[in-house]
Amino acid sequence: MHYFCTLFDRNYFSRGLALYRSLQRQGDFKLCILCMDDFTCQALNKLALKNIIPISLNEMEDPKLLAIKPDRTAQEYCWTVTPSLIRYCLNKFEPDACTYLDADMYFFQSPEDLLSILPEDRHVMITPHNYAPQYDLSATSGKYCVQFMVFRNTQEGREVLEWWRDACIEWCYARFEDGKFGDQKYLDDWLQRFPEVVFELDHHGAGVAPWNVIQYKILGKSGRLCVRHNGRDYPAVFYHFHGLRIGPERLYFNEYRLQSKAIESFYRPYMEELQQISKNYSPALGNADLHGMRDVPADSGRTMGAFLTDYLRSNAGSLLRLMQAFIGIQAWRRWQTRNTFPSTAFVRSRESANG
Repeated sequence: MHYFCTLFDRNYFSRGLALYRSLQRQGDFKLCILCMDDFTCQALNKLALKNIIPISLNEMEDPKLLAIKPDRTAQEYCWTVTPSLIRYCLNKFEPDACTYLDADMYFFQSPEDLLSILPEDRHVMITPHNYAPQYDLSATSGKYCVQFMVFRNTQEGREVLEWWRDACIEWCYARFEDGKFGDQKYLDDWLQRFPEVVFELDHHGAGVAPWNVIQYKILGKSGRLCVRHNGRDYPAVFYHFHGLRIGPERLYFNEYRLQSKAIESFYRPYMEELQQISKNYSPALGNADLHGMRDVPADSGRTMGAFLTDYLRSNAGSLLRLMQAFIGIQAWRRWQTRNTFPSTAFVRSRESANG
C-alpha cells in the first residue's frame, strides 16, 4: 500500500475529492489530507471516506511553523507546510515512502506506472514542468513542479526533506527573490546538491498541464490516453488542472491556450467528476458549496466567443466543427445552470505570484 498526502481548504474541497476518487480507481492506497480549515476537517470526518486520513493543522503544526505563520499569507503558508506534511506522514505512519500530490491533480491512469520508475538506489523523485516554449517560466517559477514528489523513508530521503523544510520555514513567499520562489524553486539545484539521492522523472505523461499540453498530440480515449512528444508516446498518467476557473459564460485558463482535444479528453471528464461529487456529498454536508464559489472579476477569464475562436482555429474552421462547438457551448451553459461551480476557487498555484 502506498501513502499519498495533499492539502486543501473548503474552497478546494470538490477538487480534493476528485483527486481522491481518481486514486480510488487505480489501486490500494492511503491519502493523508491536511485540512487547512475547520470545515474541511469536519466534513471529511463526517463523510468518513475509505482510505482518507484527515489531519488537522493542530495535529501537525509545531513551534517552528507557528512562529512564522503570522508572516505568511494563506497561500504562502500552504507552500510552507508542504515538506512538514510529508515529514509528519513519514513519522506517524512509517510507510516505506510518501508521495505529495497537489490537490488540483487528477489521475487518468495508475500512479504505480510512475512510482515503479524510481530506481532502488535513489530516494527522492521530482517532476519537471515540461513547459511549452511559449509558457516557459523556469527562470522565475522553477524547472520543477511541486505536484508529484516521492520521498522514501530512508536517511537519505529524510536529509533532503529536512533541508527543504528548513528552507521553507526560513523563506517561502509568493514572489521571485534572490533566485527563490515559494517552496518550488528550491528544487532547481537538487540534482547537484543531492547527487545520487534525487531522481528526475523523465515522463511527459506525468504532469500534463495547461502550460505544456499545447505541445502534445493527444491520442486515445479515457483510460488509455497518451501524449506524443518528439515522436514518442507517453501514457497520460495525470493532468494538473492549474488555473482552471469557471464562471457564467466564461472559461478561465490563466490565459493558456488549450486545443479542443485537450478540453474533450481532460477537462470534460474532470468537470463531470466535480458534478458527481457535488451531487453525492453536498446534501450530507448541509448542501454546502464544495467548490469555493467567488465572484469572477469583470476583466478575467475568456469569453465563450474567445473559446469558440480558439476551437475553430484548432479544427481548421470546418462547418462540422463549428456546429459541434456551438452545440457544446449551449450544453455547457445548460450544465452551468444546473450546477454551481467555482469562479475563483482557492488554488494552490505556484506558477503565478498572483495565484
